[in-house]
Amino acid sequence: MSQRFSSRTNWDLGESSFAQSIRVARATGKTLLDLTVSNPTACGFQYDACVILDPLSSTQALSYDPDPRGMLSAREAVAAYYADHNASISPEAVNLTTSTSEAYGYLFRLLCNAGDEILVPQPSYPLFDYLADLEDVRLQPYPLFYDYGWWIDFALLESRITPRTRAILLVHPNNPTGHATARAEREKLEEICQRHNLSLIVDEVFLDYPHGAAQQLESPTRLESFATGPHPALTFVLSGMSKIAGLPQMKVGWIVSLGPDPLRHEALARLEVIADTFLSMNAPAQLALPSWLTSRKVIQDQIIARLAKNLQTIDASPIERLLSDGGWSAILRLPYIGVGAEQLLSLPGVIVHPGSFYGMAETAAERIVISLITPSAEFSIGIERIVKVSK
Repeated sequence: MSQRFSSRTNWDLGESSFAQSIRVARATGKTLLDLTVSNPTACGFQYDACVILDPLSSTQALSYDPDPRGMLSAREAVAAYYADHNASISPEAVNLTTSTSEAYGYLFRLLCNAGDEILVPQPSYPLFDYLADLEDVRLQPYPLFYDYGWWIDFALLESRITPRTRAILLVHPNNPTGHATARAEREKLEEICQRHNLSLIVDEVFLDYPHGAAQQLESPTRLESFATGPHPALTFVLSGMSKIAGLPQMKVGWIVSLGPDPLRHEALARLEVIADTFLSMNAPAQLALPSWLTSRKVIQDQIIARLAKNLQTIDASPIERLLSDGGWSAILRLPYIGVGAEQLLSLPGVIVHPGSFYGMAETAAERIVISLITPSAEFSIGIERIVKVSK
């Protein structure tokens, strides 16, 4: 008799054809140049081991005094981080989680009954599909379209709101498009949420990594946190140390709950019960968080320099790069159909992600996604190979 499993995990567990192609190429001894690596600890950045590891040895971690929201000292450090982004928030508005993935799980449980819907951007990161499946939530995509920059199609977004819609999810800046939500777009989203009684979930893990003009303080595309007020709709801002300090292995994230009272207070009370059910945050990481946030510029400066150099490499080549405001990815538009991720793998041995991985619609030219934190020497060689194949 075969074991019965839940339908929520009824995924296609087989190897994709693309993953199979990579495995076969490596098995035959072919040297592949990977332009998709997004793990900062594998990209040659210089970490200060003492600054990162010494705070983990605090003897305070030997005592167990759980607070489901997280230790006050850690939540105060998160509030200080937002103060650096010109946002005044209270530590009482912060719930610590082990990751933004866990934060999504908490919010889906908070806002949705089984079968309820969340609007999500497309293109975007495919992880949302699995998170929604595990919480019995349905995702409805709303499109981002490209025309000398990325834009939200608000007419289509509103057309996809149903009686079961509970929230609009936004990634700011988006992964992989790099689209940052401008002030006018934010206000439109908040107005839609108010009118339809929806919450706004904003993932800001790439907020500290602007591109080009967005790096300028007076730029209209400057990356501004949604933690800055006002908050006419119930708003949840997510982030964590995976990107802020390049520490995905330390498993620290958070939710900042903002919006009109008493709705916000009820959300915080319910989130506290959800968090108390799991108590997943470990004491050493919470005790280390203030130090990690204080020293984040050490790794951020290296990553920002890498982003700038790799963007310059692309822009000096004949390959078209779709405009972006921030993040760790770039989308390239190859000149004609027939050259794409599979061809780049089989010919010059370059691993890139096809745009279809992120829900990009077919166009007159292939779109591929590459990681901008790839070590620059390898990145430059990879771009040269792509150029040769694309001619």
